[in-house]
Amino acid sequence: MNSSPVALGLRFCIAGMVGVVAAASAVTSAAAAGAMMTGGITSQPIGHYDFCKANPMECSVRSADLSPVRMTGALWKQLASVTATVNAAVKPMNDIDIYGKDEVWAYPDKGVGDCEDYVLEKRRMLSRMGVPLSNLLITVVRKPDGEGHAVLTVRTSKGDFVLDNLNDKVRSWDQTGYRFLKRQAIDNTGRWVSIRDDQQVLVGSVE
Repeated sequence: MNSSPVALGLRFCIAGMVGVVAAASAVTSAAAAGAMMTGGITSQPIGHYDFCKANPMECSVRSADLSPVRMTGALWKQLASVTATVNAAVKPMNDIDIYGKDEVWAYPDKGVGDCEDYVLEKRRMLSRMGVPLSNLLITVVRKPDGEGHAVLTVRTSKGDFVLDNLNDKVRSWDQTGYRFLKRQAIDNTGRWVSIRDDQQVLVGSVE
């Protein structure tokens, strides 16, 4: 992992801009129907960089099996349950109010957090349920109002689905109304890849 931060001070999620550091990975194919197409190496959000420094084991997983998880009725129920459970359990609060500074990515163990903290908790819960981390990807998007935001992308045999703290519904990524910018690489939890913006995306209203 490249350790030189380049975006200290940029505000994420609450204030809207996405901070970056350097990092990278391979191109993901869009073989599965509804899968987003990724590009090459891109910058790592500063919040994730700091999270990795504090939790190195979280950011050094290199998956051997990179195939999407098989979508089943049981998995769909898990995704819906985890989304609703975490959204209800965590009170939205910005990093300034919690930690006195911006861009702190952490598990919401005290019951409060902002968008990336919801993502981390959903990722942790689903991983414990047996979903491989290669299919649980922290993803940076831009909302229609221009504000930066984080969601969890779940790669499945039926396409990529988004778990969002702003909506209890599990939705296909191309039905969210978001512009997708970057996400964790599937083969290395400490690296990030871009999301191609030349693919067709159905932009709908955000509920």
